[in-house]
Amino acid sequence: MVQKGASARESWIETFIDVQGEHDRTLDVSEVRACIIRLDTILHEQWKLGRNIVLAWTPTDPGIDILVVPHYSIMDYVTNPKRIEEVSHIFQIISGRKQVAPRWLARLGKALRCEVVSIDLDFKSGRWLDNDTIETMIRRYSLSHGTDRAVALFDAVGFSLLSPLAQVTQLNSLAYSVNSAHSKLRDKSISIKFARSTTGDGFYIWNRSSSLQANRDLYHFMHLILADNAIAQRKADSNSVPKLRAAFHIGDHYEFYQSEGLSPTTFSYIVGDVTIELARMLERAVPGQIVMGDFDIMTDHPLTGHDWQMGTRDFIKTTQLNLEDLNGLVLADDEISQIKVYLTGPQQENGEFGVSRYTIEDKHGKQRSVFNAKVNIYRQAKEPIFLGIQENQLADFDTVEVECLSAV
Repeated sequence: MVQKGASARESWIETFIDVQGEHDRTLDVSEVRACIIRLDTILHEQWKLGRNIVLAWTPTDPGIDILVVPHYSIMDYVTNPKRIEEVSHIFQIISGRKQVAPRWLARLGKALRCEVVSIDLDFKSGRWLDNDTIETMIRRYSLSHGTDRAVALFDAVGFSLLSPLAQVTQLNSLAYSVNSAHSKLRDKSISIKFARSTTGDGFYIWNRSSSLQANRDLYHFMHLILADNAIAQRKADSNSVPKLRAAFHIGDHYEFYQSEGLSPTTFSYIVGDVTIELARMLERAVPGQIVMGDFDIMTDHPLTGHDWQMGTRDFIKTTQLNLEDLNGLVLADDEISQIKVYLTGPQQENGEFGVSRYTIEDKHGKQRSVFNAKVNIYRQAKEPIFLGIQENQLADFDTVEVECLSAV
C-alpha cells in the first residue's frame, strides 16, 4: 500500500517533471524523472522529518552543494549581536533566492557550525534540471520570508454557532467559490499562483508571485470570490452558504511547509505580521464588510517604473487601471460590463467623496488604522452585485476614531 505522504510526494514530483519538460522539450522525460527523484530523495533524507531546513545551495560540476541547518539554530544564531554580517546575509537568503556563491555557502556553514552536504547528481546543474527548478525544490525544504506581499482573509460569520455538518458545508461552499473565481480568471488569461491555508472558519489566500501586479490580481481574485459567494447566498435556501467578512492587507510574512506524515505538505503555510494584522482587523468588522489595511510600501510605479512609496489609497487607484481586463467575464450567466472599486468616505463640500480612515483597537489594546472598501460589479442584463458595506451602514463597526482623508 502506498502511504499518504508518499502519494502526495509522488504527485508533487510529477509537477516538477512537467515544469522541466516545458523548460526544455528536448529533454528525455525518463532522465528528468530520475534526476528529480534522486534530488528530492536526498533532500528528504537531509530534512529529517522537519528537524532541519535547507538554508542555501550552490551549483557544482557533478550536482549541487547544500547547507543543512537545524531549524532551531537559526533563531539561536540571529539573536547573537556579535554576528551582524552573517546574520544580515542569512536574512537575505531567507527573503530571497536560496542559491548563493560557493564562498558564502562555506562561510555560512562555518559560522553555523554545520557541514556543507555535496549531492552528486551525475550532471552539472542546468542540464537535466535548470537552476530555477532546483531552487523551487530547495524551497520546499527551507524557510522563506516574504515582504510587501498581499494576503486576503475570509471569515465565515457565526461559524462557531453552527452544527458540524453546517460548518463542513459552508467551508466546502467557500472552497468552491475560491476555485470558481480562479477558473474565471484563467479564462481571461489572468494567472494567479494562489495558495491558501485554513483558519478553521475561513481561509488565508495569497499569491505565490510577488509584485505590484500580483498584489492587484489578488485583490481582484478576492472580490470575485466574494461575488461568487454573494450569488450562491441568493440561491441558497438554508445556511449552507457562509455570510462572509473579508480583509486585505500587504505586509511581511514567513512561508514554510509543515510536516505531513513523512513528507513536507504539498501546500505552504504563512505566519507573520500580515496574518496577525488581518486577524485583528476582522475582530471588529461587521458581517459583509471588506476591511483594508493601512499599508505603505515601496514598489515600482506602474507607469514610470521608478521607485514609488504607495499607500492603501494609491493601491486602490491602481487596481482600477486594469479592471477592464475582467469585462466580459461571466457571473451567474451574465457578462460583466464594469467593475468599480473604492474606499468609502463622506461627501465633501466640493461634491467629491473623501476617504474615512478608521482607528480600531483589538482585544490586546493595540490600535491600528483600516479602511472600508466597496466593490460594485455591473452586469449586462442583470442587477449589479454590490460587495462590502456602505459608509452609512457602519454604525456597528467598533472604532476608536474616524479621520476623513482626500481620495488621493
